[in-house]
Amino acid sequence: MDAPDLIALFVRPLQDLGVEYMVTGGVAAVVYGDPRFTRDIDIVLKLERAEVSRFISAFDPVHYYVPPSEALAREVGRSRHGHFNVIHKDTGLRADVYLQDSSELQAWGFARRWTLEVEGTDVSLAPAEYVILKKLEYFQDSGSDRHLRDIAMMLEISGERIDLETIRTWSSRLGLEGPWHAAQEFDPR
Repeated sequence: MDAPDLIALFVRPLQDLGVEYMVTGGVAAVVYGDPRFTRDIDIVLKLERAEVSRFISAFDPVHYYVPPSEALAREVGRSRHGHFNVIHKDTGLRADVYLQDSSELQAWGFARRWTLEVEGTDVSLAPAEYVILKKLEYFQDSGSDRHLRDIAMMLEISGERIDLETIRTWSSRLGLEGPWHAAQEFDPR
């Protein structure tokens, strides 16, 4: 399945709820870079404890696995790194939901998200610089060249839209200078 299918399965219910979110990760890298197959969608979501029941009800339990309300309330209550998955049972496709926290980078990205229409749905998308910085963090943690390839393709395809100075500034603040250098030198071919 491609990005529009993931959007239909996981973003449209968020649109119907009216909660604030931004799509990031592989789906965002596809939008800014080279199309590739991905079986999940990464979403940063603003969710309050009072909205947990409403969130759960947005996903039909016949077709979706959503963690129980107690687990979601626990994740929402974390000051950082709140995370859970929503899984579409028929396809096995998954939304990795990261709850908005107080990190400066996440606040910066959320404030600069933009809207893109995909198959009739207005999708809130993280800015390319945020996607690149998160992929630099993932590369630093995992060593997976897939993140460097995504970044290199984003720079090649959307380079004129990407603010390199912003990436340099944030990568310095976050201790990601080495991964940023590796991404710039990476040959995706």
